[in-house]
Amino acid sequence: MSLTVPPSPFIAPSILSADFGHLGDDVRQAVELGAPWIHCDIMDGHFVPNLTFGPDTVRAVRSAAPQATVDVHLMVERPDWMLEPFREAGADILSVHVEACPHLHRTIQQIHDLGAAAGVALNPATPWQRIEPVLSMVDVVVIMSVNPGFGGQSFIMETLDKARALRDWRSKHEASFVIQFDGGVSPETIDACLDAGGQSLVAGSSFFKAPDRKERWALFQSKINQAYD
Repeated sequence: MSLTVPPSPFIAPSILSADFGHLGDDVRQAVELGAPWIHCDIMDGHFVPNLTFGPDTVRAVRSAAPQATVDVHLMVERPDWMLEPFREAGADILSVHVEACPHLHRTIQQIHDLGAAAGVALNPATPWQRIEPVLSMVDVVVIMSVNPGFGGQSFIMETLDKARALRDWRSKHEASFVIQFDGGVSPETIDACLDAGGQSLVAGSSFFKAPDRKERWALFQSKINQAYD
C-alpha cells in the first residue's frame, strides 16, 4: 500500500492509555486534534508481560477513525499468525519485532502481500544492524524507547543514537522508511526525539492521561513547529 506520511513529524496517540469505556470518543478526539495515525499496541502475555486486545478493538478504532492511518504494533511471539486477522480488522501498518521473527524477510513480504505497510520494531537492547538486511523493504522502523510491555515508562535516552544511525543509513542509501519512537514520548523528551530524526512519535499516557488533552496536544505541536520552522 502507499503509506500516507505527513511532511512534518507528528504525534501518533497510543490507545493503550485511552479510556476503553469511551474508546471511540477518545480516538475521535485525537483525530479531531490532528492525529494522522492511531497506534494500537498488541501484546500477547508471552513476548511481553502484558495482555492487551485483539482484532475487534482494532476494528472499533478503524470505525471511529476511518480517515486515520491505523498503526498496529504486534508485540507477540508469533506475529505471522496474526497478520491477516489484524489486516482484515483495518490495520494500515503492521509492525513486527525482529526479536520474534526468525524469517523476517518472509514476514515483511507477507505484510506487503496483504496490502499493508510493513514495520519492524527494535527493543532497546537490540542493535539497529539486526535489521539492516531488510531496511530497503520496510516502511516503518519502530525504535522502542522503553522496554515493551507497559505504558507510562521513562524514556531510555540511549535509543537516540539508534535513531541517528538509522537516519544516516536512510540518507546514504536513499531509502524512505519512517523512524518511529515508541515509549516515553512526553513534553520533556520530544525535543530529543525530533533532534534524533523521529518522525512518528507514539504518545500514550502523556497524551491520553493528560489533565487537558487539548492543551497537551497544543504543546506537542508547538514543539514540533519550533523544531521545523
